[in-house]
Parts: sequence; structure tokens; C-alpha cells
Amino acid sequence: MTADTPLVEFGGVSVVFDGRVRALDDVTLAIRKGEIVGLVGESGSGKSTLCRVLVGLTRPSAGTVCVGGQPVGHQLAQEPLAFRRRAQMLLQDAVASLSPRMTIGAALEEPIAIHQLPRAEAMEQLAAILRRLGLPQDVLAKFPHQISGGQARRVGVARALLMRPEIVVADEPTAGLDVSVQGELLNLLLDLQQEFGLTYLLVSHNLSVIRRVTGRTAVMYLGQIVDEAATRDLFAAPAHPYTAALLSTNPAVDPGKRYRPIVLQGEIPSAVNPPSGCRFHTRCPVAKPRCAIEPPPLLALEAGRRVRCHFPFALDRQRH
Repeated sequence: MTADTPLVEFGGVSVVFDGRVRALDDVTLAIRKGEIVGLVGESGSGKSTLCRVLVGLTRPSAGTVCVGGQPVGHQLAQEPLAFRRRAQMLLQDAVASLSPRMTIGAALEEPIAIHQLPRAEAMEQLAAILRRLGLPQDVLAKFPHQISGGQARRVGVARALLMRPEIVVADEPTAGLDVSVQGELLNLLLDLQQEFGLTYLLVSHNLSVIRRVTGRTAVMYLGQIVDEAATRDLFAAPAHPYTAALLSTNPAVDPGKRYRPIVLQGEIPSAVNPPSGCRFHTRCPVAKPRCAIEPPPLLALEAGRRVRCHFPFALDRQRH
């Protein structure tokens, strides 16, 4: 891995389930070391599948995904435990990710045994991590139902950090938490990024969270990345009509800016039988006949900005 090699690189990744459900279709995305990249889109857009491919829980049907310059499949075949330590995942339902029959202490000690880490050293590291996360020692004797949602999230963070990962995939890390706890957790994740040199792929429906903590954001629709840019640029001037629609219906995005509401008609189409041409054309407010026939390529508009649309910024031009 050279200095210019992305830490994570998806190259034309597709995932087909049961021979007919196309969960991902030709996804290309690079994440550099130390970045926080956001991933947004409606339920069913492919975000969770992309995350599972990254950490090796789902195998691509086509294309490649590399971490540290090496294919994930090769790393799992040769050194599975080493790769599992390298790429960790924070699950959305932190309580459900813990066994109800195990104390928090037992759940945190389990990966120490699985990965055959030196026990004395690992337990010292665990104690230090718990202190850093603000978790009292007595939490180790409790069961998952005896701790709060915020504490459960911190336990998940502690379990991930114990492995000294390079990339952390955070799937809806603030979902279900009240605003104050959300803020505490986000500040903690930012501090830990600096302290441990972490790289994050952060999935969230909460666009204010994405705006606050990410440096770059990719927007997914029906298994494809349709918009990608520096987060500040994407929020200031969405290139894809779908991105514009997401922003327009979220008042927390920018209280000082008034977007014209764009209400999309219908639900996201089925991945079993996606629309012809542009997959978004059936719901797009600026679609033209070409959109129903010709699939748009992922265009590079400028450095770091890509969009899958025949008429990028069409909504913005329409307003002016």
C-alpha cells in the first residue's frame, strides 16, 4: 500500500441476492485514511449491503473491494482474524448486538479470547478504553437490559477499539438517542478519530449528523451511488435531483437556508425489477424522455465530485 492508495476502495461492486435482487450495482467508491465519509439514502438503497461488503460479511457478485490495497476476500482467506481486527462495525441496534445471557464484561472479553490477544495487556487496554469512554467499571457486571442506549453504544465502541481497527463502519450510530446523547456520542467519535487515527464510513438518515461530522458524502439510490462530493459542496449545491429532494424535506439540514420542498411520489422501486434508463426517472421531478431509456454514467464534474445524472443541477437551473 502506497501513500496514494485509498484505505478502502470499491471497484465496480455488484451484489445480487437469490439471482434476482440487485442490492448493489457497479458501485465505485474510495475512502482515504483518516477520512469520515457519510453514506445516505432511503431504506432499500443498498447502504447496509455496502457496509457488509466492506467488513467481509457479504461477498460481492462482481467487482472488487480492497482494504489497505489488498482484496478483502484474499485477506479473509489468508488471515481472517487479522482482517476482522482491521475493519470493525458499530451496529445500529447496540443492545441487540449484545447477548442477553452475557454480562457486558463477558461480551467485551469474548473477542480477546477469539483473537488470542495477550490477556493481561488486553484487559489493561480495555480498562483504559472504558475510562476514555466514560463507562464506570461496574457496567462490566451488568447485563444489556440493565444499561441505557447511550451506554450500549459506548460498549460497542469499546469492543471495536479493543481490536485497534483502521476502518470503523458506523451504521446509524445516533439512531434512537435523544439529542443531548447524540451530541455526546458524535463528539466522542470525533475525538477518538484523532486519538486513534481512525477512518469512518458513517451511515445515517439524520442529515444534520452527516453535515456535522463528515468531510465527504455519497448518496445512494436503488443500489447505485448517484451523487458524491465534499459534504459542504453537496449540501450547498446538490447536483442530483434525488439529493435535492432529501435535503429539501429535512429542516435540520440548514435552518438559515430555505429549500423548496420536493416531495417524491411513490416508494423506491423494487431491486428485483429496477426501472429502465435512469433508476430515479420514475420519481424525478425534472426527468426527460432520455432518462427513461439511457442509463446515465457516473460523471466526474470536478475534482471529488461525481454524479449519475444526464442533467446535473437541473433543479437549481429551474429555480433561477
